[in-house]
Amino acid sequence: MRRALAVASSGSTADVPVGAVVFDAAGQELAVGCNERELTGDPTAHAEILALRRAAAIRGTWRLAGCTLVVTVEPCTMCAGAIVLARIATVVFGAWEPKTGAVGSLWDVVRDRRLNHRPEVHSGVLESECAALLERFFDSHRSG
Repeated sequence: MRRALAVASSGSTADVPVGAVVFDAAGQELAVGCNERELTGDPTAHAEILALRRAAAIRGTWRLAGCTLVVTVEPCTMCAGAIVLARIATVVFGAWEPKTGAVGSLWDVVRDRRLNHRPEVHSGVLESECAALLERFFDSHRSG
């Protein structure tokens, strides 16, 4: 999670600081992503999506079986769907997102029994540090 926090902090100051890291089954880092929606004008440029795309390109397949996605905030429905479709084995996230979260808060896409793949989930990892990063961002954007 510390690596995901570092990735989140390295992104565009215009984008919400979210960082994502994909690790392979041996724990080696495959790819990272941070939010780039404002930077690129792409509504799908969430940290998770970018990290998944880059990991798939490195592996040469969209199937990321055995991989772990670590992300600083609970994924939204788009990202949760991509996680399931990519066959990610484990999702680790930090801060909960009660307004848009799709890994237990508002929805629980990744554990829906109707789907053919359900990753293991570990939530609240370094939660206060992940939440503080978001709070600082939104505080600075509200006052500025």
